[in-house]
Amino acid sequence: MSISLLRTADAWWVHLPTGASRIDTEATTTAELLADRPAIDAAAASTSTVPVETLELLSPVSAPCRVVAQMTNFASHVKDSGMNPETVPLTFFRKTSGSISGPYDDVIKPEHVRLLDYEVEVGLVFGRSVPVGADITSDNIADYVAGLVVTNDISARDVQLPKTQFYEAKSYPTFTPVGPALVLLEPGEFKRFEDLRLQLRVNGQVRQDMTVKSDMIYRPVQALQALTKFQRLDAGDLLLTGTPGGTALKAPPKPIEIIASLMPPALKWKSFFAAQAKKPDYLRDGDVMEVTVATDDGALDLGTQRTVVRYER
Repeated sequence: MSISLLRTADAWWVHLPTGASRIDTEATTTAELLADRPAIDAAAASTSTVPVETLELLSPVSAPCRVVAQMTNFASHVKDSGMNPETVPLTFFRKTSGSISGPYDDVIKPEHVRLLDYEVEVGLVFGRSVPVGADITSDNIADYVAGLVVTNDISARDVQLPKTQFYEAKSYPTFTPVGPALVLLEPGEFKRFEDLRLQLRVNGQVRQDMTVKSDMIYRPVQALQALTKFQRLDAGDLLLTGTPGGTALKAPPKPIEIIASLMPPALKWKSFFAAQAKKPDYLRDGDVMEVTVATDDGALDLGTQRTVVRYER
């Protein structure tokens, strides 16, 4: 049975049905905690708990760490982006770990950003080093992936698109809310990854709602087989596995796209962003995002993240 780990400023906890049990550990980082499995197991067996509501939770993935993300990895999102799911390549980008924030922290829009978007994603957290050239298979992936987390890949679209790169647009502080829990998977539970449903609501309205099984293009085994050809990963590192359709950003109709391709770049982007700014789905000051990842039967539940958008003044 999975174990849900929580983190506060001064301690680590196991989330039990009766509350949160403090872990007796010297660990200060996620990597160090994952190496102290006896302490985790002892807390999971404890009867001494405190109400979870009394804890001020931080991200269960500590920084610094590597944050890697898969790009356009759900068929519905690929279609929203104006591409073909059957031909989209397996690609990655990086985010700074300085963008990681807690599951209930405000998401801060920098003053210069106009188009703030959301992307619910399942995060894989590694429990051991994965060297370049590692042989990743469906039989051994659980030896490397310790657990799963809810993540939200916040994106400044008006920074991302003209610069044709993701790093800056997705790396501002608070642009990677993580948690509330790091859910450690027991042997055999990784098979339930297929059954996870990703949901994101803004002010109670469902914006994204899709299962891995029905929509994900490249599964974690395929992703890691490709990624470890060139990228080393270590305990505590985080891999975001893509988002389904329903984000605020969507490609324009093909006729408009063709016309725009004939414009000078400056005029093209000015016209595109003027049209995008009229769309109501981009995040506004005070918007509340609720992000949930779980199987429909509740057997595997990563928890619900709740964050509020604040505009930097």
